[in-house]
Amino acid sequence: MSFDPAARSWIPVDPSNDFPIQNLPFGEIERRDEEGMLSPATRIGDHVVDIGVLIEAGIIESTMGESGLDLLLADVGIAGLKQIRQQLFDLLREDASLLRDNADLRTRAVLPVDQVHIEMPLPVPNFVDFYSGIHHASNVGRMFRPDQPPLLPNYRHIPIGYNGRASSVVVSGTNIHRPWGQNKPANAESPVFEPSRELDFELEMGFFVGEDTMLGEPVAIARAEDHMVGLVMVNDWSARDIQRWEYQPLGPFLAKSFGTSISPWIVTFDALDPWRIQGPEQDPPPTSYLHRPRPCHFDIELEVSIQTARATRPQVVCRSNTKHLYWDFAQQLAHQTVNGTNLSVGDLYASGTISGPDEGSFGSLLEATWRGTKPIRIEETGEERTFLEDGDTVVFRAWCEGDGYRIGFGECRGTVLPAVRQ
Repeated sequence: MSFDPAARSWIPVDPSNDFPIQNLPFGEIERRDEEGMLSPATRIGDHVVDIGVLIEAGIIESTMGESGLDLLLADVGIAGLKQIRQQLFDLLREDASLLRDNADLRTRAVLPVDQVHIEMPLPVPNFVDFYSGIHHASNVGRMFRPDQPPLLPNYRHIPIGYNGRASSVVVSGTNIHRPWGQNKPANAESPVFEPSRELDFELEMGFFVGEDTMLGEPVAIARAEDHMVGLVMVNDWSARDIQRWEYQPLGPFLAKSFGTSISPWIVTFDALDPWRIQGPEQDPPPTSYLHRPRPCHFDIELEVSIQTARATRPQVVCRSNTKHLYWDFAQQLAHQTVNGTNLSVGDLYASGTISGPDEGSFGSLLEATWRGTKPIRIEETGEERTFLEDGDTVVFRAWCEGDGYRIGFGECRGTVLPAVRQ
């Protein structure tokens, strides 16, 4: 679909809204009037469009109907989703009458967003978390290895990552319990078992896989985007004290697996293409299988806010941008599969923490407070934060700014609940 920045919809959309007709992301909804029935959907302004209803009406071609985005994707594939997005665009533009003037169909298919439950967009069979934010990796190196170079020798040669816990990936709005675990205080002779005292957020973006591959068949970087549905925001919650004790020699485990939040709308590369950029220079040049035919970096503004239990409004604590990633999304997928590992529809790949070069752009409290030595002051209440406390709500936002519109991701939101008693 060609990108039309001048297009407008017959559904009113405020210029500050994340979901103009140029966006049309994919997600999954449960209608409040039909509980238990899942349906693929798109979002425009403050409304959702039930794609399942349009399939039943014969306007959009598919055999699946109201069966969820995963089954629709299995039926039509990524190329089919692109065609459906084009059909939605043609139905919703201001001069299109087919859906607009059919009152009965419009009432069933176009719903205010508060009349549906927004679900996980796709089931997640596998979850991988990368470490592609070079400023974050450098900051962590300076904090924990002050007598060594900030980056380990392999960082500029391969996208570093690890396999995370898919079962605890949850949709925005799901609360997160403070995790229990072992940690070893600096002056203690042995570790203690207690709720984490250093709970943190991690500002990340992620992509969903939309096509299976066979075991033993790598995905060439030139075809990497062909396997992706699009991008979501990711908050990979982290327990820093637990992680510090457990991560050697095999990396994160309990410190990460207790919860990962994602935004519910998958924003497609077609919507983001005007903001495609070259990304940072990679020195030394990557190995041949990581050479990019075109960049898969994007100029997406990122923002993190915290609202404490005592506060009446959120306070911005970070502004960053996806352009600060060292390894782009295509390189991440090409590296993941170069050994022949197979992909499954719904696999989620997260970028790693996206920090910028300046203090106000650090994508975690670990960095923003520099291991707790520089507390953040909550202006409304006078509270201070080094790490997250019970009752704190963390909200991520992401968007690209156009001329009179914005391509956004909505929210990725979660509130910290007390640890469950052992």
